[in-house]
Amino acid sequence: MDMQGIQNFLGTTAYELGMKVLAAIAFWIIGRWLIGKVVEMMQAAMARNHVDPTLTKYLGSIVAVMLNIALVLGILGYFGIQTTSFAALLAGAGVAIGAAWSGMLGNFAAGAFMLVLRPFKVGDFIAAGGLVGTVKELGLFATTIVTPDNVVSIVGNGKIFADNIQNFSANPSRRVERTAQLAGGVDVQDAIARFSAAVAAIPNVVQVPAPEVNVLDINLVGPVISVRPYCHTDHYWQVYFDTNEAILRVAKEAGWPAPTPAQINKLLQLPAA
Repeated sequence: MDMQGIQNFLGTTAYELGMKVLAAIAFWIIGRWLIGKVVEMMQAAMARNHVDPTLTKYLGSIVAVMLNIALVLGILGYFGIQTTSFAALLAGAGVAIGAAWSGMLGNFAAGAFMLVLRPFKVGDFIAAGGLVGTVKELGLFATTIVTPDNVVSIVGNGKIFADNIQNFSANPSRRVERTAQLAGGVDVQDAIARFSAAVAAIPNVVQVPAPEVNVLDINLVGPVISVRPYCHTDHYWQVYFDTNEAILRVAKEAGWPAPTPAQINKLLQLPAA
């Protein structure tokens, strides 16, 4: 073969390879765009049908991963690579990766179980995995929680599912726990009546269940009154602080003495030697 023929062959091969590479890049860009549109349309349709946002995001992530794998296999097939062999290689690699990343698979399985059992959903205020905050997202492997100090924290689903989960948003209201230490000379029944009226007037305190004001304990200082209003989780801290202010205001308006520990001084006279 002369040099001209070699040059023509290389030029033709390079041209075909270049066109295939450009086509593969175009397939990848267009495919990714289409995958995004498909996932977006699916999530929009689920939102219109009032499907749980947690389920919507979870299924969207799964569909996106599956479509991206299909896109990669399609591009490899376009280059003439046997995708069946590649699929077998991918399966073997998946087994090896699965053994090495058992924790990741555990997080995935925990996420699937949480999706089925639904101990919480996006927007709920929970205590789980050592954190307390609002659920922002339930992902394939981890859950995103925004703590009350506005810090975004990501916790593995396996840690959440293996630990206790408290959902403060599951019921329409939750109880605020406060106490008032009174001096020994204060009329307990009068104090309970005053606290009950003051707490009932606090904004966002619900009437059902009704606020609970009772004698919680008795110590050397005097009686301890428990003041327990109920409110929605969204108003918890507002009611918490307003209850503290109400306790102080009632004590000041009633003119109760400050609770101080009682001291008993006893003089012992030693016998003469």
